[in-house]
Amino acid sequence: MIHGNQDHRLGEATLFAIGGASLGAIAAGLGPVGVAAGLLAFVMGAGPVMMAGAVAGLAAFGLKQTMAE
Repeated sequence: MIHGNQDHRLGEATLFAIGGASLGAIAAGLGPVGVAAGLLAFVMGAGPVMMAGAVAGLAAFGLKQTMAE
């Protein structure tokens, strides 16, 4: 069972992940996301962009926690 400050961190981390995924959904909604490297190019749908946004949101949460300590 999680109590006190750990419960607050879990909720805050969830909000950061949801916020990042939401920004990824907005970015994907504005237009297709293309990736090009050398002779290889492809277009990503909303799913991978939202997952990348969630990871970026969790990275921002980790950075915030590191700076707070």
